[in-house]
Amino acid sequence: MLVLDAAQTRASLDPDRLAEALTVALIAVARGTASAPPRVAAQAPAGLLGVMPAHVPGLGLAAKLVSVFADPAHTGRSSHRGVVALFDEQDGRPLAVMDAGSVTAVRTAATATLAMRALAPPGAARIAVLGTGVQATEQLGLLARQDPATPVVVGGRDPGRARALAARHPQATADSIEGAVRGSDVVLCCTGAREPVLCRAWLAEGAHVGSVGGSHGPELDPETVRDGSLFVEWTGAVTSSPPAGAHELQGCPPERATMLGTVLHDSHPGRRHPGELTVFKSTGHAALDVAAAAVVYASARERRLGTHLAL
Repeated sequence: MLVLDAAQTRASLDPDRLAEALTVALIAVARGTASAPPRVAAQAPAGLLGVMPAHVPGLGLAAKLVSVFADPAHTGRSSHRGVVALFDEQDGRPLAVMDAGSVTAVRTAATATLAMRALAPPGAARIAVLGTGVQATEQLGLLARQDPATPVVVGGRDPGRARALAARHPQATADSIEGAVRGSDVVLCCTGAREPVLCRAWLAEGAHVGSVGGSHGPELDPETVRDGSLFVEWTGAVTSSPPAGAHELQGCPPERATMLGTVLHDSHPGRRHPGELTVFKSTGHAALDVAAAAVVYASARERRLGTHLAL
């Protein structure tokens, strides 16, 4: 069995290979060929331990164990720590154990970016990234690698942290959350919010909103959810209660939500007209962890990273 630490896991997450694998996984979820029961969590006094197993044909069989606890170093933030175990899908042999934090952060940013490419208005001239924590940092880094010429505005409650994060992108500036949202064609919410950080009135006509935060409460306001065309990784984002489902989508009619995989497979048009508000609400999905783990394992073997252990 291959064991990979955080640095080795991250080094093995090739962005192009990851995007391809995530597309396969999202299409499998939409077609119903992926096997992934709704995630469950064991509650401890100071946090929770989530369990997320899944199988995606052709990619593999994996399970993620991740703890979500308050981060004492950052008031109002939480830390995510754990492991992803990858198994052979044919005979069940354990193949690898890797860092869950790296897998989660990178595949979440990559999924939000896939949704943005599929749903955002053509020729988006400005992107807002809301948040200054781990996920916002990962999202900004991915934008800097893939599209360094498009201006980005980092919106945060702490001006100093927002400026520090913006310095990591060649075309980024910093502003308040409202200032970042107003005038942006794309708004990517990457916060640890327990209540909405976004206001519908701030959004430009025809904007695209991606929300990957909100593990402990709604990140989007009800008006944005009400007015937007909703896209999700899986229908359970609407039909399951948190932590499996999205706080914002509780009570929404399931038929309002379209699975992103149907857009990636070209069986749904996605954005239908220029003035449409599109909203991608991510809850994460175990099939995406399978995709990322498969990429990590293949890349690490090619590069001879990690330590082999006999169980």
